[in-house]
Amino acid sequence: MSEVDAINKTRGLPATVDSLEADLNRLGITPGTVLLVHSSLSSLGWVCGGPVAVVLALESVLGSEGTLVMPSHTGDVSEPSHWKNPPVPESWWKTIRESMPAYDSNFTPTRGMGAIAEGFRGREGVLRSSHPSESFAARGPKADAVVDNHSLDFPTGDQSPLARIYDLDGTVLLLGVDYLNATSLHLAEYRANYPGKKTKQRGAPITVEDKRNWVQFQDFEWDDSDFNLIGKDFADSTGLVKSGPIGSGHGLLMPQRQLVDYAQGWIEKNRR
Repeated sequence: MSEVDAINKTRGLPATVDSLEADLNRLGITPGTVLLVHSSLSSLGWVCGGPVAVVLALESVLGSEGTLVMPSHTGDVSEPSHWKNPPVPESWWKTIRESMPAYDSNFTPTRGMGAIAEGFRGREGVLRSSHPSESFAARGPKADAVVDNHSLDFPTGDQSPLARIYDLDGTVLLLGVDYLNATSLHLAEYRANYPGKKTKQRGAPITVEDKRNWVQFQDFEWDDSDFNLIGKDFADSTGLVKSGPIGSGHGLLMPQRQLVDYAQGWIEKNRR
């Protein structure tokens, strides 16, 4: 969405730090929460201050005891034979594997996470997990607990920031996006048993003992095609999803542990 489109989408006055803070409070975010945010800046209309304003509003609502978490994935720091959006010629794969710069938690930018997550990644005091393609960024008193010891294998499984958010009884905010962006549902996939579940080998460049190395790791073949259906069923069945306007967009707020538990059961019942 262009800036002109964002202006045209805006209802009334533009969103500000103060107005966003009021919207987030009305939605039900409470101080001290461990909050995992998936976001789209353009969905909020024109925001005075852009992603900086959104991050400041989120931090203000959470307070000094809250911990803000966002995905900081880098899908391009990965095995090129798996790339689809867009794919690259097979003749390039060897060059990419040999030349792709190693993941650097301080330097490597996010890909496809949106302007808010990318802005948050560079905020002073933000910690970022070590996974080369599925990292998470966090800021607050529980940031260490969220991002530490992120496993290379199965990066959205039980040794991931998603599982630590689950342990900390965290909350998910979908800010202008739908359940397709709710990566916590991948934790449910990891934990679920269903007939079509398959593993695959992935790869990425990392630094090992000060040297760049292309490493391979195990993961599952994820399927997010039913995530929106799972989310709708969770909201309808449990009543645990709060919804409300955020700027000129919409927010969905839900407890992560209950979402994951519900999704695990749903997947085991419905997937083949």
